[in-house]
Amino acid sequence: MSSTVRLSPRTGEPAEPVAEAQPRQLIVTIFGLYARDEPNWLPVAAVVRLMAELGVDGQAVRSSISRLKRRHTLTSLRVDGAAGYALSASTQAAMREGDRRIFDQRPASLADGWVQVVFTVPEAERGKRHELRTRLARLGFGPVAPGVWLAPGPLADEVSGVLARQQLSGYVDIFRGQYLGYADLAGRVRTWWDLEGLAAEYARFVSSYRPVSRRLARTPVEDGAAFASYVRMLTAWRRLRYLDPGLPAEVLPARWDGDAAAQLFGELSALLRAPAHRHAMRVISD
Repeated sequence: MSSTVRLSPRTGEPAEPVAEAQPRQLIVTIFGLYARDEPNWLPVAAVVRLMAELGVDGQAVRSSISRLKRRHTLTSLRVDGAAGYALSASTQAAMREGDRRIFDQRPASLADGWVQVVFTVPEAERGKRHELRTRLARLGFGPVAPGVWLAPGPLADEVSGVLARQQLSGYVDIFRGQYLGYADLAGRVRTWWDLEGLAAEYARFVSSYRPVSRRLARTPVEDGAAFASYVRMLTAWRRLRYLDPGLPAEVLPARWDGDAAAQLFGELSALLRAPAHRHAMRVISD
């Protein structure tokens, strides 16, 4: 008789988990994985059941969904009389843009150049200034000077789309170009991005999930545990990928922890994606 790996009985998490995800982040992951395609809808009952398997109670789920509705991430929708939720059009667009970064991000090269965002916001609208900084940081941009943020060139289309959707484009000018000097570029990059902090985040991801990958490579995993582990792992990975702008290898440390983390993410996805999907579809169709 074959055996199966049992992770945490409730969450499918490894013994030393990465930073705990918020319920709303887990809900977004579930919708992105299992509701984005047709019909872009999940019933309330299914969301509550799936989140319960991640250790989140119904009251917390409903509170998180209310917040996601206020942020226009989700919209209420009834299908055949059943209450449920769908991803908003803007969220679907953001997810399509995010797929490359999350599942297939490749480091930029120096030949790709850089994208520079320059913004000026009137003092009377300083809330917009804060929102701009927050959005740029979430995309992985680094602050070069007050009102000047930088990222590798391949992020130009993504930042343009995000700022337009958030109605922030009127405060911004966007440029593409090359670094012409004078300081050593790798040294400058270390002042614009917290590479040590990002490397530590990647190292924590690897130390948390490497033992899981080794066990799963030897022994199949139960579908329910696969679902819990995959959703939490993907949520943690999404956060990391939006901290990482995909800098050129020439300006990164010689041994970059992000490379090992990306390889591990691919291994875990290959092992967990299919059983997680089977389990989620059973719960949703029940």
